[in-house]
Amino acid sequence: MTKISNHKNTPRPKPVEKPLKKKRSFRAFSVLNQKVNVGGSLHSIVDGSFLTRDNLVTQVPFILFLTMMAVFYIANSYNAEKTMIEISKTKRELEELRYEYITTKSALMYHSKQSEVANKLKNTGVKESVVPPVKIHVKE
Repeated sequence: MTKISNHKNTPRPKPVEKPLKKKRSFRAFSVLNQKVNVGGSLHSIVDGSFLTRDNLVTQVPFILFLTMMAVFYIANSYNAEKTMIEISKTKRELEELRYEYITTKSALMYHSKQSEVANKLKNTGVKESVVPPVKIHVKE
Protein backbone atom coordinates (compact mmCIF):
# COMPACT_ATOMS: atom_id res chain seq x y z
CA MET A 1 0.00 0.00 0.00
CA THR A 2 1.23 3.40 -0.87
CA LYS A 3 1.23 6.23 1.46
CA ILE A 4 -0.44 9.44 0.29
CA SER A 5 1.41 12.48 1.52
CA ASN A 6 -0.58 15.31 2.88
CA HIS A 7 0.52 18.72 1.56
CA LYS A 8 -0.71 20.51 4.60
CA ASN A 9 1.85 18.93 6.83
CA THR A 10 4.85 19.56 4.62
CA PRO A 11 6.79 22.70 5.46
CA ARG A 12 6.70 25.42 2.83
CA PRO A 13 9.71 27.46 2.01
CA LYS A 14 9.55 31.03 3.21
CA PRO A 15 9.00 33.53 0.44
CA VAL A 16 12.01 35.67 -0.25
CA GLU A 17 11.32 39.18 0.90
CA LYS A 18 12.32 41.86 -1.50
CA PRO A 19 14.00 44.86 0.00
CA LEU A 20 11.72 47.88 0.11
CA LYS A 21 12.50 50.42 -2.54
CA LYS A 22 13.29 53.80 -1.17
CA LYS A 23 10.84 56.35 -2.44
CA ARG A 24 12.60 58.84 -4.68
CA SER A 25 11.68 62.36 -3.87
CA PHE A 26 13.36 65.65 -4.07
CA ARG A 27 14.68 66.78 -0.77
CA ALA A 28 13.28 70.29 -1.12
CA PHE A 29 9.76 68.98 -1.68
CA SER A 30 9.91 66.60 1.25
CA VAL A 31 11.16 69.38 3.55
CA LEU A 32 8.45 71.70 2.23
CA ASN A 33 5.81 69.04 2.73
CA GLN A 34 6.96 68.43 6.31
CA LYS A 35 6.89 72.12 7.18
CA VAL A 36 3.76 73.22 5.33
CA ASN A 37 1.92 69.93 4.76
CA VAL A 38 1.31 70.72 1.11
CA GLY A 39 -0.01 67.24 0.37
CA GLY A 40 -2.66 67.48 3.07
CA SER A 41 -3.68 70.97 1.97
CA LEU A 42 -3.88 69.94 -1.65
CA HIS A 43 -5.84 66.82 -0.72
CA SER A 44 -8.31 68.88 1.31
CA ILE A 45 -8.79 71.29 -1.62
CA VAL A 46 -9.35 68.50 -4.13
CA ASP A 47 -11.87 66.58 -2.03
CA GLY A 48 -13.60 69.76 -0.81
CA SER A 49 -13.18 69.08 2.88
CA PHE A 50 -11.63 72.52 3.47
CA LEU A 51 -15.10 73.99 2.97
CA THR A 52 -16.53 72.07 5.94
CA ARG A 53 -14.01 73.28 8.49
CA ASP A 54 -14.81 75.77 11.20
CA ASN A 55 -12.20 78.23 9.95
CA LEU A 56 -13.92 78.71 6.58
CA VAL A 57 -14.64 82.29 7.61
CA THR A 58 -10.92 83.02 7.63
CA GLN A 59 -10.57 81.62 4.11
CA VAL A 60 -13.39 83.67 2.55
CA PRO A 61 -11.22 86.77 1.84
CA PHE A 62 -8.66 84.64 0.02
CA ILE A 63 -11.39 82.96 -2.06
CA LEU A 64 -12.85 86.38 -2.91
CA PHE A 65 -9.36 87.59 -3.85
CA LEU A 66 -8.93 84.63 -6.22
CA THR A 67 -12.37 85.29 -7.71
CA MET A 68 -11.55 88.96 -8.30
CA MET A 69 -8.23 88.02 -9.90
CA ALA A 70 -10.05 85.65 -12.25
CA VAL A 71 -12.57 88.38 -13.17
CA PHE A 72 -9.75 90.87 -13.86
CA TYR A 73 -7.92 88.29 -15.94
CA ILE A 74 -11.00 87.60 -18.07
CA ALA A 75 -11.75 91.34 -18.44
CA ASN A 76 -8.15 92.00 -19.46
CA SER A 77 -8.25 89.30 -22.13
CA TYR A 78 -11.53 90.69 -23.54
CA ASN A 79 -10.06 94.20 -23.56
CA ALA A 80 -6.92 92.98 -25.38
CA GLU A 81 -9.04 91.16 -27.96
CA LYS A 82 -11.18 94.26 -28.50
CA THR A 83 -8.05 96.37 -28.97
CA MET A 84 -6.67 93.91 -31.53
CA ILE A 85 -9.94 94.10 -33.49
CA GLU A 86 -9.82 97.91 -33.44
CA ILE A 87 -6.21 97.87 -34.64
CA SER A 88 -7.07 95.61 -37.58
CA LYS A 89 -10.05 97.83 -38.51
CA THR A 90 -7.86 100.93 -38.37
CA LYS A 91 -5.22 99.25 -40.55
CA ARG A 92 -7.85 98.35 -43.16
CA GLU A 93 -9.25 101.90 -43.10
CA LEU A 94 -5.73 103.34 -43.45
CA GLU A 95 -5.08 101.16 -46.51
CA GLU A 96 -8.37 102.26 -48.10
CA LEU A 97 -7.53 105.93 -47.47
CA ARG A 98 -4.04 105.42 -48.92
CA TYR A 99 -5.51 103.86 -52.06
CA GLU A 100 -8.00 106.73 -52.35
CA TYR A 101 -5.14 109.25 -51.93
CA ILE A 102 -3.10 107.61 -54.72
CA THR A 103 -6.14 107.51 -57.04
CA THR A 104 -7.04 111.16 -56.37
CA LYS A 105 -3.42 112.27 -56.82
CA SER A 106 -3.13 110.51 -60.20
CA ALA A 107 -6.45 112.04 -61.34
CA LEU A 108 -5.22 115.50 -60.32
CA MET A 109 -1.95 114.96 -62.19
CA TYR A 110 -3.91 113.94 -65.30
CA HIS A 111 -6.33 116.88 -65.16
CA SER A 112 -3.59 119.45 -64.52
CA LYS A 113 -1.61 118.57 -67.65
CA GLN A 114 -1.29 121.49 -70.06
CA SER A 115 -3.06 119.66 -72.89
CA GLU A 116 -6.02 118.71 -70.65
CA VAL A 117 -6.37 122.28 -69.38
CA ALA A 118 -6.30 123.55 -72.97
CA ASN A 119 -9.01 121.07 -74.04
CA LYS A 120 -11.27 122.08 -71.17
CA LEU A 121 -10.84 125.83 -71.83
CA LYS A 122 -11.34 125.53 -75.62
CA ASN A 123 -15.10 126.26 -75.43
CA THR A 124 -14.74 129.23 -73.05
CA GLY A 125 -12.72 131.35 -75.47
CA VAL A 126 -9.47 131.27 -73.53
CA LYS A 127 -6.64 130.22 -75.78
CA GLU A 128 -3.22 128.86 -75.09
CA SER A 129 -0.38 131.31 -75.62
CA VAL A 130 1.98 130.43 -78.44
CA VAL A 131 4.47 133.22 -77.60
CA PRO A 132 6.93 132.23 -74.90
CA PRO A 133 7.13 134.50 -71.87
CA VAL A 134 9.70 137.32 -71.86
CA LYS A 135 11.73 138.48 -68.90
CA ILE A 136 11.37 142.15 -68.05
CA HIS A 137 14.36 143.90 -66.54
CA VAL A 138 13.76 147.11 -64.64
CA LYS A 139 16.65 149.58 -64.33
CA GLU A 140 16.84 151.55 -61.16
